[in-house]
Amino acid sequence: MRRLKEASLLEGPMMLFQSIKGLSSHRSLLWFACVPLALFGLGVFNLSAHASELPELNAAFLANNLWLLIATILVIFMNAGFAMVEAGMCRSKNAVNILAKNLFVFALAVTAYWVVGYSIMYGNSVLGGFLFFKGLFLDTSVTAEMVSNGDLVPTVDFLFQAAFAGTAATIVSGLVAERVKFGEFVVFSLILTAFIYPIAGSWQWNGGWLAEAGFRDFAGSSIVHSVGAWAGLVGAMLLGPRIGKYIDGKPQAMPGHNMAIATLGALILWIGWYGFNPGSQLAMDQWVPYVAVTTTLAAAGGAIGATVVSTVFSGKPDLTMIINGILAGLVSITAGCADLTLAGSWLAGLIGGVIVVFAVSALDSAGIDDPVGAFSVHGVCGVWGTIVIGLWGYDIQGTGAGIGLFTGGGFSQLGIQVLGAAAYAIWTLVTCWIAWSVIGGFFGGIRVSEQEETQGLDIGEHGMEAYPDFASSN
Repeated sequence: MRRLKEASLLEGPMMLFQSIKGLSSHRSLLWFACVPLALFGLGVFNLSAHASELPELNAAFLANNLWLLIATILVIFMNAGFAMVEAGMCRSKNAVNILAKNLFVFALAVTAYWVVGYSIMYGNSVLGGFLFFKGLFLDTSVTAEMVSNGDLVPTVDFLFQAAFAGTAATIVSGLVAERVKFGEFVVFSLILTAFIYPIAGSWQWNGGWLAEAGFRDFAGSSIVHSVGAWAGLVGAMLLGPRIGKYIDGKPQAMPGHNMAIATLGALILWIGWYGFNPGSQLAMDQWVPYVAVTTTLAAAGGAIGATVVSTVFSGKPDLTMIINGILAGLVSITAGCADLTLAGSWLAGLIGGVIVVFAVSALDSAGIDDPVGAFSVHGVCGVWGTIVIGLWGYDIQGTGAGIGLFTGGGFSQLGIQVLGAAAYAIWTLVTCWIAWSVIGGFFGGIRVSEQEETQGLDIGEHGMEAYPDFASSN
């Protein structure tokens, strides 16, 4: 019989069980208790044997993979920011529902992306530059070439990309807040992260047709943010506005219940964006701090722009607009954080902050209820952040030449950026309308009953309250 250390992970358990004569004796029970320890030992041995085939880990390999892992953790932590912003800006009777959606959607996104989404987004071409696939689940193999070249290992790359998929799904939550059924939202999130988002992402980040056309979207103003926003917009339109949002056709203010946690959420998102944008460099090099600075300046510009405009029109600075201004600035720089100068980044963020104030008002006037301004931030400013590269962008990490209309590049890049933004809008609107409609038809609608909405989704959907002591005392 072969020695235990020579066995594979599949053969090891069988060899152990064959050695057990019966489970009634103390000795047999002792052997049985050793199974987990033996499996762990086999795993370590097999990993060590595989590691011995690899060259010595060099500084570039370790730095690149460590940096992306840190960036991934920052992006994952953004889920807390999204949850705080959405919960704080909505009413207390729906807080549990909002927190549950934001927490659970990341688990869904990672699972769907692991099973098939990552393969679709970064697989082999099966239909020109439009569709890719390389099988189910994740190939975790690490090769000697990866180590020698300082490349990312598949697992850390997957985790980083899965965090982005989760972000796209989380954006949807804000647009459909306070009236969507929890189960139906879950099903839609699975479809979005398994198919709709990965196909869209492959067009640019896997060398698809938009990449071949010269489209630029460094960290996902269109690919992540506008896709999530367009997906949520379809859901919001099909759901209709919340009860009490419109009286005699006029939009009514429905203030959030906790601006403290909304503000905390905005700051968490700002910090998380240092994983989102600089992490998209996919290496630890001289450009990481540059991208971090452009990101910071755009967020600052967005806050200033939104605060000034909201103060001019309302007479007083609006905290919700300061929050959305910061987020608008961050979304506005996500595509061009490696393609804009420092001054250009601040200006892009400033304009994004101005745009978001008018976008919120325009959406209200159009009869579309967006409780937290998610479409104005991620959709409108996602498109703006994509297009601004064609206005005053530079090939900073390449030739350094201007590629925008106002930087000597002519109309070419601007046209390509408009094409890409439009392609993502059309793709997401069509596919998500189909998805939401099929889900609604199959499950009898996607909106909770009037009674549940009036009482609050915390009780109707979850049977619990975020603030039970406060509710009972009133």
